[in-house]
Amino acid sequence: MKTTELRQKDVAGLQTEVKELQKAHFGLRMQKATQQLTNTATLRSMRRDIARAKTILVEKQSAEKSAK
Repeated sequence: MKTTELRQKDVAGLQTEVKELQKAHFGLRMQKATQQLTNTATLRSMRRDIARAKTILVEKQSAEKSAK
């Protein structure tokens, strides 16, 4: 997911996005464990997507706190 798409979402939207990405990452890990996953590079990109979403979420949360 692109950062521009993530920055357009609000805090609640980002939190749901992080949860969805974590669920998808869990599914990929289970596929890898059962040797059903052929492209293991998707695990790395999924981890990075999660980190990207969490980073933007923290930025938005800190911006809300400083605005108050």
